[in-house]
Amino acid sequence: MTKRGKKYRKALNNIKTNEMYSPREAVELAKENSTANFDETMEIHIRMGIDPRKADQQVRSSVLLPHGLGKSVRVLAFVEGEGARIAEQAGADFISDQETIQKIKDGWSDFDAAIAVPEMMGTVGSLGKILGPRGLMPNPKLGSVTLELDKVIKSIKAGQVEFRAEKAGIIHAGLGRVSFGENDILLNIASFIESVKKARPTGTKGQYLKKISIGSTMGPSLKIDLSSIDEASK
Repeated sequence: MTKRGKKYRKALNNIKTNEMYSPREAVELAKENSTANFDETMEIHIRMGIDPRKADQQVRSSVLLPHGLGKSVRVLAFVEGEGARIAEQAGADFISDQETIQKIKDGWSDFDAAIAVPEMMGTVGSLGKILGPRGLMPNPKLGSVTLELDKVIKSIKAGQVEFRAEKAGIIHAGLGRVSFGENDILLNIASFIESVKKARPTGTKGQYLKKISIGSTMGPSLKIDLSSIDEASK
């Protein structure tokens, strides 16, 4: 059993672990019970009604949060020639070269997102086993394999979040900072949930969103009443 610190246990005493909260109530309590000495991330966890072992039940997409993430996003661009100049001007933090590719093979992953132009995917493909499990592999379905470098890089920097259901059928994502205004967090939550709904795979039957919880990085999670999730957008 994980041993929790005093601050966590104190925060846990301020909530009812078996109660279902509206998104607004959950955000209020998460903010009130944030006791870390840094600006914690507001997190969402969604248990999906899918079988992730089946190819037609994979959930993966992206969303541009209306109020961003509240942090600097480091972008690596797999580009060459003129593409390197465009990517750098758009704000890419790293431009790939042979040395960078070797660093990745040696374990370097000091970036949050990666994009690539189509002609570089032959090279990027050799890194699939490294980048894939970390959620950093450029993917044409998510728009991260593109010729629109300027647009995509700026979107990522502005707060675009990629999400996917892991092997246990759960989606985890950060949706801003505890210091954000309550309404800003709620709008980010609403946009995220709406994007997850739109990403529903064709092979899914029955209840798609089974459980949702919200909480800060270091605080306890609060269970959300599924009948109230539309409230987040109001």
